Amino acid sequence: MKPDSINVFMGQTPNASEHGGLVDHMLGFVHWFMLVLFIGWSAYLVIAFWRFRNTKSKQADYHGFRGHATTHIEIGVAIVEAILLLGFAFPLWARQADEYPTSPDTIRMRALGEKFLWNFQYPGADMMLSTWHLSYVDGATNTTGKDLHDPNGKDDFVNPGTMKLPVGRPVIVDVATKDVIHNLAIVSMRAAQDAIPGTKSHMWFKPTKTGTWDVICGQLCGPGHAQMKANIEVVEAKEYDDWAKEQSAAALKKITDAAAAPAAK
Repeated sequence: MKPDSINVFMGQTPNASEHGGLVDHMLGFVHWFMLVLFIGWSAYLVIAFWRFRNTKSKQADYHGFRGHATTHIEIGVAIVEAILLLGFAFPLWARQADEYPTSPDTIRMRALGEKFLWNFQYPGADMMLSTWHLSYVDGATNTTGKDLHDPNGKDDFVNPGTMKLPVGRPVIVDVATKDVIHNLAIVSMRAAQDAIPGTKSHMWFKPTKTGTWDVICGQLCGPGHAQMKANIEVVEAKEYDDWAKEQSAAALKKITDAAAAPAAK
């Protein structure tokens, strides 16, 4: 039995990212450790309640337990927690925080949260995202606030509600918000990042299997928080490339037609 097999029993969503195996491995150790503590302390409480019940011992003991077993147990718990932090959590966090992918096939996209939905902006054929600012947001024509004068953004396109990605390619997501704090939580990818007003944050992962899973908001953001859901859809690379090429061409045509319209009058 593998350490992370207990995660399935706990109802955890199957992993679909490259680094997720390390996360599940650490969580498996944590779950087993907490199970041992639960059984141990529960047994201790039952024994204590039975041994020191009122009908057997009415005289209070003002000195308490005189042994050192509890001290040894507490030290052991602290050592195990230190091992989990230093041996698993810190190295994994450092890898995801510092070792961002730089390969040519890396996809860089933007996730912009608002009450109560997610918009996903993709780079076009040039693989370059436009700059953006909240002052550029227009609910009807520019939902992500991209700079319409930035040449890198002329072929960018927006896919509301669905994060579509290719399998086997690393993805860097710029995470931001239009209003309050949100959290882009993609449990299947073992990835989450706060969207903080006035701050541009980032996260990355690499999908390893195709499928469709939920994207949720991991921060309480208002009365519609529970309905702030989206989907992540991981498809084969060719299907993604064909889709992105089509969407990019349509976005570029829309910008070109809009720019030519005044001259045609």
